[in-house]
Amino acid sequence: MHQAIFTIFVAPPAEQQLRTFAKPLRKFLVKRLHALRTSPHPPGVTKLAGVDHLFRIREGVYRIVYAIREKDLIVLAIKNGAHMDRRTGS
Repeated sequence: MHQAIFTIFVAPPAEQQLRTFAKPLRKFLVKRLHALRTSPHPPGVTKLAGVDHLFRIREGVYRIVYAIREKDLIVLAIKNGAHMDRRTGS
């Protein structure tokens, strides 16, 4: 069976977030995003509650939040999860 390849779009806020990271980290995260083209539901992916097509993956302390619409994968946010955990207490 032929495996689908998704087109990746990076929303402007996620693009801004990505630009703030040091080049080695940015390259690592971009490589991870490219891997999502052929495997949009990798091991460890979390479907976010309340929205049908919204997912999150973790890369170290970073979180990548994305939506899947047909053959498009839209990156919505790339955040430092350590900061998120401190705010929420989880």
